[in-house]
Amino acid sequence: MTLHLVYPVTFVGSNFKIALKYLKVIAFTHKQIELKELGRLVICQENLTEKLNQVKSQFGISEMFYLATCNRVEFVMMTPEVVDREFSKRFVDALEMGLCPISTGSFLDAASIYEGRDALEHLLRTSCSLESLIVGEKEILAQLRKAYEDCKEAGLTGDGLRMFMNCIVKTAKEVYTNTNISKNPISVVSLAYRKLRDLHLTSNERILIIGAGETNRNISKYLQKHKFSNFAVFNRTVEKAAELAADLNGEAYSLGALKTYNEGFDVIITCTSAVEPIITPEIYTTLLNGETGRKTIVDLAVPNDTAPEVLEQFPVNFIEVHSLNEVAKKNLQERYEELTHAEDIITENINAFCLELKQRKIELAMRQVPEKIKEIRNTAINSVFAEEVQNMDKESRETLEKVINYMEKKYISVPMIMAKDILVNNN
Repeated sequence: MTLHLVYPVTFVGSNFKIALKYLKVIAFTHKQIELKELGRLVICQENLTEKLNQVKSQFGISEMFYLATCNRVEFVMMTPEVVDREFSKRFVDALEMGLCPISTGSFLDAASIYEGRDALEHLLRTSCSLESLIVGEKEILAQLRKAYEDCKEAGLTGDGLRMFMNCIVKTAKEVYTNTNISKNPISVVSLAYRKLRDLHLTSNERILIIGAGETNRNISKYLQKHKFSNFAVFNRTVEKAAELAADLNGEAYSLGALKTYNEGFDVIITCTSAVEPIITPEIYTTLLNGETGRKTIVDLAVPNDTAPEVLEQFPVNFIEVHSLNEVAKKNLQERYEELTHAEDIITENINAFCLELKQRKIELAMRQVPEKIKEIRNTAINSVFAEEVQNMDKESRETLEKVINYMEKKYISVPMIMAKDILVNNN
């Protein structure tokens, strides 16, 4: 049987503490679980809505959404049920993830369960990337918003989670805007691309990519995103070179083809696992094909793929991994120094949100005031003082009506103002 709870009357209108207390989170994250294991908790998109609707109905959950990223799987819900390890076990079992009892037990032992203010704080910290594998990476906010929107479209959420999500998004935007927690890149790839960008290259620069591993694939995405289009890819395994070249609409070659390549180049991006330099003076001379201008080499290999003699003998803009690593470490340290500022913003937003919920509770309670005052007025005129009113002349009755109408309007606003003043002063 599905438990239907109507917002904001049930949660916000009746009791503030209960309203916040109904927010629960079951979180499986990189902090306690290896990343490769987290993938086993991801629910197939094909039957995700069906499964979430099933557990929503089965466990008395009024609203919920599901978040799955490369370093976390979380279930966010509104429910009066006690969410503990026993509840979590039944919940995970009902989702039929195909886990054996031993695996389920291990995951549950590593799960983090949050309730009420702790749950809200966790969600805010998550959206601000304070709980991410890499602090300051903004992607988590977009992932969280999409997870919520998908479940909203599926009818899994309502006014309760909408209110919390508004607070979550507002807080994250404030943190990213008012702190330096995400300002400076901390990945070698993003730093390398920024260095390239500072050279003001044109989109038709001839780019040679040596190595088709993950690092070069990642930097290629930056280049492709910014409209670079002239690529040649070299790799020990031609098949892998062909895969990356196909993504870039470029040409694929074996690593040995560097000895005879004569199409010229403007930029070399290299990252291989070779223990000896790939780009020797001889290879570099061949690649130049008679050109004499200053070229650019981005060497992200450890050890470097570029022989020192190349840098000594030729004019080169050289971007190498060692200096980028130093910048990355410095930027990461600066991000951690911003944590206190970000946490202060989170605390301020939680307090403001809690006050907002209390005010909404008062507003909903005060909706009855006008009706009650009208009842008193009608009783006074038509019952308690009916005879006296009937004996009044027309002009007197009109004056009485004006006085009562004036007092009625004033009395309606007075309790609301007083209640808000008390609420603000108490906070």
